[in-house]
Amino acid sequence: MRKNTVRPTDIKLHQKSRILEVTFADGSRFELPAEYLRVYSPSAEVRGHGPGQEVLQVGKQSVNIVAIEPVGTYAVLLRFDDGHDTGIYSWDLLYNLGIHQDRLWREYLSRLEQAGHGRT
Repeated sequence: MRKNTVRPTDIKLHQKSRILEVTFADGSRFELPAEYLRVYSPSAEVRGHGPGQEVLQVGKQSVNIVAIEPVGTYAVLLRFDDGHDTGIYSWDLLYNLGIHQDRLWREYLSRLEQAGHGRT
Protein backbone atom coordinates (compact mmCIF):
# COMPACT_ATOMS: atom_id res chain seq x y z
CA MET A 1 0.00 0.00 0.00
CA ARG A 2 1.30 3.41 -0.92
CA LYS A 3 1.85 6.07 1.71
CA ASN A 4 -0.85 8.32 0.23
CA THR A 5 -3.45 5.58 -0.31
CA VAL A 6 -7.00 6.79 0.15
CA ARG A 7 -8.81 4.21 2.24
CA PRO A 8 -12.46 3.28 1.83
CA THR A 9 -14.85 4.25 4.59
CA ASP A 10 -17.74 2.15 3.28
CA ILE A 11 -18.23 -0.70 0.82
CA LYS A 12 -21.75 -1.80 -0.09
CA LEU A 13 -22.76 -4.54 -2.49
CA HIS A 14 -26.07 -3.98 -4.25
CA GLN A 15 -26.84 -7.52 -5.49
CA LYS A 16 -29.96 -6.65 -7.47
CA SER A 17 -28.30 -3.89 -9.52
CA ARG A 18 -24.91 -5.71 -9.50
CA ILE A 19 -23.13 -2.58 -8.24
CA LEU A 20 -20.31 -2.31 -5.71
CA GLU A 21 -20.56 1.10 -4.07
CA VAL A 22 -17.30 2.29 -2.54
CA THR A 23 -16.92 5.49 -0.53
CA PHE A 24 -13.41 6.74 0.27
CA ALA A 25 -12.04 8.90 3.08
CA ASP A 26 -11.56 11.86 0.70
CA GLY A 27 -15.30 11.90 0.01
CA SER A 28 -15.09 10.17 -3.38
CA ARG A 29 -17.89 7.70 -4.02
CA PHE A 30 -17.96 5.26 -6.91
CA GLU A 31 -20.59 2.87 -8.20
CA LEU A 32 -18.63 0.09 -9.86
CA PRO A 33 -20.61 -2.49 -11.86
CA ALA A 34 -19.72 -6.14 -11.25
CA GLU A 35 -19.03 -6.60 -14.97
CA TYR A 36 -16.54 -3.73 -14.94
CA LEU A 37 -14.76 -5.10 -11.87
CA ARG A 38 -14.71 -8.60 -13.39
CA VAL A 39 -13.23 -7.54 -16.75
CA TYR A 40 -10.60 -5.41 -14.97
CA SER A 41 -9.73 -8.05 -12.39
CA PRO A 42 -6.13 -7.78 -11.18
CA SER A 43 -5.75 -11.56 -11.44
CA ALA A 44 -3.15 -13.23 -13.63
CA GLU A 45 -6.04 -14.98 -15.39
CA VAL A 46 -7.15 -11.58 -16.73
CA ARG A 47 -3.97 -9.49 -16.77
CA GLY A 48 -1.53 -12.24 -17.67
CA HIS A 49 1.97 -12.39 -16.26
CA GLY A 50 3.32 -9.39 -18.13
CA PRO A 51 2.57 -6.66 -20.67
CA GLY A 52 0.78 -7.91 -23.75
CA GLN A 53 -0.51 -11.05 -22.04
CA GLU A 54 -3.89 -9.61 -21.05
CA VAL A 55 -6.90 -11.83 -21.80
CA LEU A 56 -10.02 -10.07 -23.10
CA GLN A 57 -12.98 -11.05 -20.94
CA VAL A 58 -16.17 -11.68 -22.93
CA GLY A 59 -19.71 -12.60 -21.94
CA LYS A 60 -19.49 -11.06 -18.46
CA GLN A 61 -22.46 -8.67 -18.68
CA SER A 62 -24.59 -10.77 -16.28
CA VAL A 63 -21.84 -11.55 -13.77
CA ASN A 64 -22.45 -10.69 -10.14
CA ILE A 65 -20.39 -10.53 -6.97
CA VAL A 66 -21.36 -13.22 -4.47
CA ALA A 67 -18.87 -12.43 -1.70
CA ILE A 68 -16.46 -9.76 -0.53
CA GLU A 69 -13.63 -10.86 1.73
CA PRO A 70 -11.13 -8.56 3.43
CA VAL A 71 -7.45 -9.09 2.66
CA GLY A 72 -5.45 -7.63 5.50
CA THR A 73 -6.00 -3.90 5.81
CA TYR A 74 -5.20 -3.07 2.20
CA ALA A 75 -7.64 -4.88 -0.10
CA VAL A 76 -10.65 -7.09 -0.71
CA LEU A 77 -11.07 -10.33 -2.61
CA LEU A 78 -14.17 -10.34 -4.79
CA ARG A 79 -15.85 -13.67 -5.53
CA PHE A 80 -17.93 -13.67 -8.71
CA ASP A 81 -20.78 -16.00 -9.60
CA ASP A 82 -18.91 -17.22 -12.70
CA GLY A 83 -16.35 -18.86 -10.36
CA HIS A 84 -13.69 -16.17 -10.67
CA ASP A 85 -12.14 -15.52 -7.26
CA THR A 86 -8.44 -14.86 -7.70
CA GLY A 87 -8.25 -11.08 -8.00
CA ILE A 88 -7.23 -9.03 -4.98
CA TYR A 89 -8.55 -5.49 -5.31
CA SER A 90 -6.30 -3.11 -3.35
CA TRP A 91 -7.68 0.22 -2.17
CA ASP A 92 -5.45 1.95 -4.75
CA LEU A 93 -6.85 -0.24 -7.54
CA LEU A 94 -10.48 0.33 -6.53
CA TYR A 95 -9.86 4.08 -6.31
CA ASN A 96 -8.18 4.14 -9.74
CA LEU A 97 -10.95 2.03 -11.27
CA GLY A 98 -13.40 4.60 -9.91
CA ILE A 99 -11.50 7.68 -11.04
CA HIS A 100 -10.90 6.31 -14.54
CA GLN A 101 -14.15 4.37 -14.94
CA ASP A 102 -15.47 6.22 -18.01
CA ARG A 103 -12.22 5.93 -19.98
CA LEU A 104 -11.52 2.33 -18.99
CA TRP A 105 -15.07 1.25 -19.83
CA ARG A 106 -14.85 2.88 -23.27
CA GLU A 107 -11.51 1.13 -23.86
CA TYR A 108 -13.00 -2.23 -22.88
CA LEU A 109 -16.00 -1.77 -25.19
CA SER A 110 -13.64 -0.79 -28.01
CA ARG A 111 -11.49 -3.90 -27.46
CA LEU A 112 -14.64 -6.07 -27.45
CA GLU A 113 -15.78 -4.54 -30.75
CA GLN A 114 -12.35 -4.91 -32.35
CA ALA A 115 -12.36 -8.59 -31.36
CA GLY A 116 -15.80 -9.07 -32.92
CA HIS A 117 -17.70 -9.46 -29.66
CA GLY A 118 -20.79 -7.64 -28.47
CA ARG A 119 -22.52 -7.31 -25.13
CA THR A 120 -25.94 -8.74 -26.06
